[in-house]
Amino acid sequence: MTEPITLGITALVVLVALIALRMPIAYAMILIGGVGISILNGPALLLSQLKTLAYGQFAIYDLSVVPMFILMGAIASKTGLSQSLFRAANAWLGWMRGGTAMAAIAACAGFGSVCGSSLATASTMGKVALPELRRYNYSGALATGSLAAGGVLGILIPPSIVLVIYAIIVEANIVTMFMAALIPGLMAVVLFMLTIAVYVAVRPEAGPAGGSKDRREFIEASIGVIPVLVIFGLVLGGIYAGFYNPTPAAAIGVFLVFMFGIIQRRLGLKDIKDVLKETAGTSGMIYLILLGAELMKIFMSRIGLPQETASWIAGAGFEPMTVMVCLLFALIILGCFMDSLSMILLVIPFFWPVLVDLNGGIYQEADGAGFAMSTEDLKIWFGILALIVVELGLITPPVGMNVFVISAMARDTPMIETFKGVMPFFGAELVRVVVLLAFPALTLWLPRILSG
Repeated sequence: MTEPITLGITALVVLVALIALRMPIAYAMILIGGVGISILNGPALLLSQLKTLAYGQFAIYDLSVVPMFILMGAIASKTGLSQSLFRAANAWLGWMRGGTAMAAIAACAGFGSVCGSSLATASTMGKVALPELRRYNYSGALATGSLAAGGVLGILIPPSIVLVIYAIIVEANIVTMFMAALIPGLMAVVLFMLTIAVYVAVRPEAGPAGGSKDRREFIEASIGVIPVLVIFGLVLGGIYAGFYNPTPAAAIGVFLVFMFGIIQRRLGLKDIKDVLKETAGTSGMIYLILLGAELMKIFMSRIGLPQETASWIAGAGFEPMTVMVCLLFALIILGCFMDSLSMILLVIPFFWPVLVDLNGGIYQEADGAGFAMSTEDLKIWFGILALIVVELGLITPPVGMNVFVISAMARDTPMIETFKGVMPFFGAELVRVVVLLAFPALTLWLPRILSG
């Protein structure tokens, strides 16, 4: 093993150790990347890189969509849109056994469409739905498990902040990625609802049926969800129709959510200050992680570790689909210890060259005849699969950030019960991964239709 490669592997081990010691991942990547570049080429090169690197990274036009979507989600959480979503979903579904939990899933998907953050979705919908689930005596495992699992929908249901970051890393079209995410996202909603239906069929006492709404309540709840549908339609509908790209779409979304809050008198001056501070803090964190990831990328590219890894795997004779499955499994394992955004930024620059090298038999038809996807199709297909398995990290021990968020709200439910509650949804997610691996057309069909 050559000395630069040894240095690269050592750097990765140290990086993992620093993260395990609870150093913020942005600082860990900046430290390792900076020290690595200095060892290889001297501190003068590092200082030269830093002179323009931050501006070069943050001045990317596509990145301007990130703070806009964060702001849209922050305002939406203050304006009561989450309550309207859950109230409407519960009016339609709550009468069934397990229906209130299904309504929480539907509301999480709806809120994810105007938020783009899994943690924000889990936190906001937990505050709204948990009291109702308790009122109908849902078991602690099903109530907290369904909310923790529903939160992961925020990462894939467009618009998604992590999906934007992935698209920038692999130089994919953001609009195309949003198109590709829609069907897999809706699949998750359906599978989660089926999971709840099976759960309450096996354990009827875990999810009692809620009371039916009278005609007036049903109509009022249904009308209350119209603003969300309008915002979703104008933001994503305009993107899909090609009227505007994601950045102006996000600006339109921010304006609409803001005006909804003002008209409904649910957004005061203090709320505006709070959402601006929250947006600035979250955006700053993301941009700092991006800077650290770029330093790591420069360091690793100079020592050639990603290229060496790709060459080794290609020369070892592994089946391309086997490599794909192993990469996805590695993401699931990493998700137990890292947050989704950090994992995408750290891991994708390593994994992507491997897949490009192997493209030539990455997918096999039923008769065994292999064909190479175009690089653009591979970006889309792998990106959606990667985001789904990254989602699993949000509900997988020992980190399981969504589980921690919901457990902090449901202090009467032991965390172990919440982890038990999310396991059936974990199984549903694995089913979705297998289906999308077997049928890439489910991911690629909509982008081809809308782009064609």
